Amino acid sequence: MGKVQRKKAARASASPYQKPPKGASGALGKAGSTIFKFNTDIGQHILKNGAIADNIVEKANVQPSQTVLEVGPGPGILTSRILEKAKKVVAVELDPRMAAELTKSVQGTPKEKKLQIVLGDFIKTDLSKLPPFQVCISNTPYQISSPLIFKLLSMPNPPKMCVLMVQREFALRLIARPGDALYSRLSVNVQFFSRVSHIMKVGRNNFRPPPQVESSVVRVEPKPQRPDISWDEWDGMLRICFVRKNKTLRAGFMATKIRAMIERNWITWASMHPELVTEADVDLLTGKTPFPEKFASKEAEDVDMDSVEEAGAPEGDEDDADIFMGDVGNGDKGAAAASQTGPIITVAGHQVARNLVTRLIQLKIQRILDQAGLANARANKCDENDFLRLLHSCNTEGIHFS
Repeated sequence: MGKVQRKKAARASASPYQKPPKGASGALGKAGSTIFKFNTDIGQHILKNGAIADNIVEKANVQPSQTVLEVGPGPGILTSRILEKAKKVVAVELDPRMAAELTKSVQGTPKEKKLQIVLGDFIKTDLSKLPPFQVCISNTPYQISSPLIFKLLSMPNPPKMCVLMVQREFALRLIARPGDALYSRLSVNVQFFSRVSHIMKVGRNNFRPPPQVESSVVRVEPKPQRPDISWDEWDGMLRICFVRKNKTLRAGFMATKIRAMIERNWITWASMHPELVTEADVDLLTGKTPFPEKFASKEAEDVDMDSVEEAGAPEGDEDDADIFMGDVGNGDKGAAAASQTGPIITVAGHQVARNLVTRLIQLKIQRILDQAGLANARANKCDENDFLRLLHSCNTEGIHFS
């Protein structure tokens, strides 16, 4: 009788590691041989072209006295080249497997003492606790490109040079000018606080595994004499402008939700700085001075300018949509004003009707836009000088965004 063929037992779950083919050695060989099952959900597309890695490090112009921050070093194809030129490299890596492989690649070599690996999410990392660095180099995971650049530029002392591998479309947004289809809040922020230039294109086949999109390398150099403007204040205003970048600024600022947010911010500011609330504003709120006819009616409080703008205009970018700050309370309630109804709040020591505050904010927004000459302008065609005028006009009227 013949033997019954035995079925092979089910194999255990696959290891996160894969055996590299023969002849693979060094960081480049490891990246090209896929020693890991890369996790593309966290942007693990490892650069395998050594010539491109050499070019990236060369464009960063790393000096022997400088410390370099590298975000997402992976198995170290860029790291090994940076270590040859820099005094020290601080590598922030999310994947413990990659961090272990990077540690192994420099173990027992002179480079070991020059490398510091920080395990964790770069976006959640407190940069003030890292050694001071002058250069940042990164094969950037695409999903953190925008917060990474904002995090670096908003530092009190940003690096002198950033050389970043990013998605091609993201790179085009960085260098877009007013009127371009990709011009956005990101374009204004980066170009206002830094000089940005496109270095080279990188095809998808230079990565393992290949991403779905093409890539580019950009150089971002923060301006040595940065404008004396609060980052939070500037960026907060731009968020409002670009949430409806193809509509007029008047439509954007008068939209119900945005206007309500501005109103809450002004109430908070007025409670913190009652001495800065002008007599003219107090007179309007207490009824000593009548509102202009356009803002005097109850219907004016409920106007949403979206209803009078052209239908079907494209909205702003997805990453510009989260603009709303925390709610602010209605303040202390008191006796109702003689001819007003509704909630009563305290503004600069006066009991005033909340609906009058709404009308005052509408009036202020109109004055701001008229003073800046931007009521009918669209954010996608405004340059940094236009936005500077707008921010100055807002602050003059006591409207702040941080």
